[in-house]
Amino acid sequence: MTPKPSSPDLQVLQERLLAHLQALVRERDPYWAAAGHRYVQTYLQEQWSQWGEVSAHRFEVRGQIHHNWVLDLPAHPSAAPAKPLVLVGAHYDSYPGCPGADDNATGMAVLLEMARSLTAHPARHPVRLVAFDLEEYGLLGSHAYAQALQQQGQRLRLMLSLEMLGYCTDAPHSQTYPPGLKYFYPHQGNFLALVGNWKTIPDMLRLSGLVSRVGGVPCWWLPAGDRGLLVPDTRRSDHAPFWDLGYPAMMATDTANLRNPHYHKEGDRLDTLNLPFLTKVCWGLIHGIRAL
Repeated sequence: MTPKPSSPDLQVLQERLLAHLQALVRERDPYWAAAGHRYVQTYLQEQWSQWGEVSAHRFEVRGQIHHNWVLDLPAHPSAAPAKPLVLVGAHYDSYPGCPGADDNATGMAVLLEMARSLTAHPARHPVRLVAFDLEEYGLLGSHAYAQALQQQGQRLRLMLSLEMLGYCTDAPHSQTYPPGLKYFYPHQGNFLALVGNWKTIPDMLRLSGLVSRVGGVPCWWLPAGDRGLLVPDTRRSDHAPFWDLGYPAMMATDTANLRNPHYHKEGDRLDTLNLPFLTKVCWGLIHGIRAL
């Protein structure tokens, strides 16, 4: 059984996450904030290069080349050969005019720390970390990458999209929902949500339990059908193109605008985040990926 982290463990992890956030929280739209967009790409390459070879997946939009950045981490030496990949992704672009602290510097910070932890203590499956571009323009980076995987005949054990992980509040009735869901879930916005297609239900059960037990964060999950079409809000991240191609995929999220009043606004800044909450989410997700 994985022990709960000690206070020093969490403190060190929180300091690392904060350092990442201080580098990442800036306007980084590829067209309107190109300098910030270039900066975060350089930062993530420098960070990931400590743990392996970083490769670029290039795709074209409107005659311009964009990049998804990829880091492959091997499975534990005791793992059976030829196990399918676990792919974990987060987008590094931000909404125009927005510094994007929660959306999605938090997801990127967790992705960066996954590289460190899963190198030191490998998972049972090989893990591929992918930083997607152009999520804010219609999931274009993840769509291109999912298409490329399908063309290669690549199998996936699971695709997990990290989408806004750092906003938390205990205020009563601070959590809202798409129509019909409020009767089944908490009214306080202080939990992590997992949203997946049918294929991921066993993994959502396992991950939610680990995040709650090991990370100490309440975690709720929602099955969204094969493609999430009945609840369109469930499709608003980089897992959706993988759903469309039949891959097992899920999103981990603080539920974005259903909780965070700074969503897609200039106020989405570092000082609005709950760093202890983000740290526990990060710890729980890392151990969840390792246990798959």
